Amino acid sequence: MRKTLIGTLTASALTLAAGAAVADEHAIKVGTVAGPETDVMKVAAEIAEREYGLEVEIIEFTDYVTPNAALADGSLDANAYQHEPYMRSMVEDRGYDFAIAGYTFVYPIGAYSAKYDSIDELPEGATIALPNDPSNEGRSLILMHNGGLLTLQDPTFLEATPLDIAENPHDFDFREIEAAQLPRVLPDVDMAFINNTFAQPAGLSLDDALIKEGAESPYVNLIAVRGGDEEREAIQQLVEAYQTEEVEAKASELFGPQAVPGWK
Repeated sequence: MRKTLIGTLTASALTLAAGAAVADEHAIKVGTVAGPETDVMKVAAEIAEREYGLEVEIIEFTDYVTPNAALADGSLDANAYQHEPYMRSMVEDRGYDFAIAGYTFVYPIGAYSAKYDSIDELPEGATIALPNDPSNEGRSLILMHNGGLLTLQDPTFLEATPLDIAENPHDFDFREIEAAQLPRVLPDVDMAFINNTFAQPAGLSLDDALIKEGAESPYVNLIAVRGGDEEREAIQQLVEAYQTEEVEAKASELFGPQAVPGWK
């Protein structure tokens, strides 16, 4: 069996070449964000090789922006790291032509603190760190609204920012920070909303979160492709390989109940 190829690239090191995607239906390139979600994709790649003879090259990234840029310019055939609200915001922002090939897992977001054990202990004027990407920032603020910590002008607006807060009775101070950096700043703030992508590698468990989403979260991660590619045979084989019990078992091993299959 040919080994799955793993390439680790950072945003600064990656050179994006337009039109570089391979048209070979027996080999595709898939972008992921470095961490345990890549380990889950490795299992899907092994299944795709075994069942369909499909060679999957996994390209790892360390940020949320570059994988979509690489998909748009043809350097990737697909990526698997984002939920639909985030993808839609990028499409609207940058004019990408993307489509959803299939769904992966819901990874609930949580709010963590290195200083306090419960939400009731947060002091007046507490410093709250938020992910600065449009959808996950809104996702965090909606959780705070639902928990009665603040009032949003429109709690259904998925891209809310602190400017959309109607009432901030506890005078919280919000800091917008790149998602990957949030675990590092956790000791310096009172509470930080951290995606599971970055929380789990930092040793943070959703069980310890002061606020967290439930399994009913609408933020299901997906496999994104360029518009029109969702029916490509190789893409469908990747989706079928991903949506299997073996992949589910690997996610359960790595994340426990924090990974909820989004295709069921």
